[in-house]
Amino acid sequence: MDTSYSTGGQLVQHPAGHDGELRWAVEELRAGRWLAARTLLAGSWGDRSLWTSRTQTLGAVAARTDVLQYWAAEEPKGFGLVTLQARAAVEVALMAGQRDASAREGAARAWCWRAASTVADDPVPWMGLLALAQLDVAQARPEHRVEAPDRMLLPGPWGLLDQARRADPWNREAFHRMLRVLLVRGEGGSATEFLAAYLPAAPTGSPLHALPLYLHVERYRRAGRTERAALQWTNDEGVRSTVLRAYEHWQARHSGVGRWPVVDESHLAHGLWATRQPRQAAEVFAALDPFVSSQPWMRLSDRPDDLIRQALAQSFAATR
Repeated sequence: MDTSYSTGGQLVQHPAGHDGELRWAVEELRAGRWLAARTLLAGSWGDRSLWTSRTQTLGAVAARTDVLQYWAAEEPKGFGLVTLQARAAVEVALMAGQRDASAREGAARAWCWRAASTVADDPVPWMGLLALAQLDVAQARPEHRVEAPDRMLLPGPWGLLDQARRADPWNREAFHRMLRVLLVRGEGGSATEFLAAYLPAAPTGSPLHALPLYLHVERYRRAGRTERAALQWTNDEGVRSTVLRAYEHWQARHSGVGRWPVVDESHLAHGLWATRQPRQAAEVFAALDPFVSSQPWMRLSDRPDDLIRQALAQSFAATR
């Protein structure tokens, strides 16, 4: 997006966001160099959440290059290599969608199982298998139609979610992947029940509390023109309460040692602005500085640059 904060700082889109070490590794991968990624992953293994998020970003970058082939040729058993190979294969399969899906999905599934058998207690292979479940809309595979732990939920890849949670019970990606599976299948009601069943137990300050914002954005995006009037953030007290709860959790996390991913903060900033809470929105925008995510803006408008400019201007104007 070509825009800037009202404070004059230029907005930056980068998959690593505020993670400076990850940004360096990403740029090195893009240049065909893998040593920085190996070093970064070696230092991330002790934190499963960090390991998962960093491998997700690096895998998405690697999927668009041939850098992992060079790494494998020089260091076949390099630490983190098989995990990134699984990540990249899943990314390629998801990008292909239903086109040539069978071969790419099969290759990705094989890489996930290879990674699972190579690195003990790695949650990433299960994230990959959970991500691939969204391609099986008909639930042809038995593991994609497992009975849910809650009787209000429909059968789905619940076993895969459980496997991912064994290594990291409140992993952000695991829950986003499961939500995406339900939405791809058109199970909006089940998605709501899913969040209602799990979120109350999620840790205070967890970025998982941003999940309802994604769900509302998706509902708004899918609604027809006449239906959208009933889904406006400004006219729905339930949505306003949901946004405020997410903001309270963000404050708890932001005042501690961690922070939410840029895309989660972008959803929160949008939600606060859209529910006419500009001062709080400005606070989140200021924390984002200088980074911004293309989402949710691109899912809500054909002119996302204009939408974010409007949100920024109105939010910061309220603080003067």
